[in-house]
Amino acid sequence: MNLLSSLFGPPLPALNANELNEKLKNGKRPLVIDVRQPEEYSAGHIAGSKLIPLGELGKRINELPKDREIICVCASGSRSQSATRLLVGAGYNVFDMKGGMFMWQRAQLPIKKGRAS
Repeated sequence: MNLLSSLFGPPLPALNANELNEKLKNGKRPLVIDVRQPEEYSAGHIAGSKLIPLGELGKRINELPKDREIICVCASGSRSQSATRLLVGAGYNVFDMKGGMFMWQRAQLPIKKGRAS
């Protein structure tokens, strides 16, 4: 075990914006969880994503399916890493989207504006 693994645990499962976009277009769609705040989500999010702010995730974990792949997204990747770590520990099949919405927009992928439904 190297120093980083001993300090921070094993690397988290992750994918990038283009890989997530491909998953959303093909086959079984993963559940995308946006862990930002409502105002951030309203300003622009991935269509079909579910808003669960990071601070609420622990209390709302029972809303998530155990039999479906989950992708965690935030603004830049920090909060989604925390969410992914929490969900991995709870036994979910989960990935962190590296770089968050910043990288999604940089890849010129579509965003939806408006409040969570």
